[in-house]
Amino acid sequence: MRTFTPNQESAQADRAWHVIDATDVVLGRLASQTAALLRGKHKPTFAPHIDTGDFVIIINADKVALTGAKIEKKKAYRHSGFPGGLTATSYTELMAKDPEKAVEKAVRGMLPKTKLGRAQIAKLKVYRGAEHPHAAQQPKPFEITQVAQ
Repeated sequence: MRTFTPNQESAQADRAWHVIDATDVVLGRLASQTAALLRGKHKPTFAPHIDTGDFVIIINADKVALTGAKIEKKKAYRHSGFPGGLTATSYTELMAKDPEKAVEKAVRGMLPKTKLGRAQIAKLKVYRGAEHPHAAQQPKPFEITQVAQ
């Protein structure tokens, strides 16, 4: 049997668009399912060195759930690049001010830290409310099946 290796043209030809409703979905489960779609791991033509993934639209990012006491205790860190430039923000503040950034940060942590990962995160679109401007791409709804909490 011959080994199949996709090339970049064939990978870009069959890209689909998925829309995920993040209402009451746990942030980590949402991020892991989204990262798998962005990488293309759900396709039989997956290759770890080529971007074979699909586009993902996440709506209702402000209604995502965090389990336990993570909403008060978990911190989001960023660094300015200067000495002493580490800034910590609690997820209470982050979810109130910019829930899109919280979801994108969780998904980014599950992608490769290379040029390939940066190309894959560019296919992620996160929106606070239920409306998105990508209706022309005819996205298919993607259901996240989750275990009861």
